[in-house]
Amino acid sequence: MKRFLPWIIGAVVIIGIYSWVKGINNTAVTLNQTVEQSWGDVQTAYQRRNDLIGNLVNTVKGAADFEKSTLTAVIEARAKATSVTVDPTNITPEQLAEFNKAQSGVSSSLSRLLVSVEQYPTLKANENFLKLQDELASTENQILTARTRFNEAVKPYNNHIKTFPNSLFAGMFGFKEKAYFNAVEGADKPVEVKF
Repeated sequence: MKRFLPWIIGAVVIIGIYSWVKGINNTAVTLNQTVEQSWGDVQTAYQRRNDLIGNLVNTVKGAADFEKSTLTAVIEARAKATSVTVDPTNITPEQLAEFNKAQSGVSSSLSRLLVSVEQYPTLKANENFLKLQDELASTENQILTARTRFNEAVKPYNNHIKTFPNSLFAGMFGFKEKAYFNAVEGADKPVEVKF
């Protein structure tokens, strides 16, 4: 038995070192995957903003333009209809045709307005703008959350690969320190949305 004792001790030491180094590597791999997933979440949040904001701004502008054009059409048709006067003592077919044309313009404009109100009872530009503000705030909060979670994922990874003795092996296995997400210069200024 004494003859095999050095071999047994050597095997135990080799297995122990192997397990320890394997643990360093596997933990670094796991933490690295968490960092990469968190970065993917950051990119997804930015992509959501890129996809959403352009479409949302155009939708709100379209809704505001629709309301504006519908209301303008009603006002113009009403003004045109009230400007057409017919002398009741001398009604001519031309005056009647002009009057009917003006009134049908008002009717047409009003029916478009009523249809839009029936389909969208709460169709109001200010509500659309409030919704845009809510979506912008929600998107910015999602980006902030994703960036914060990214930084939270980077910290344990960096701690793991930079602490001794892990730092001896992390470099050999190709693990490098990850940068924290820092705001870009000028990020302290709010995003400007123009209509």
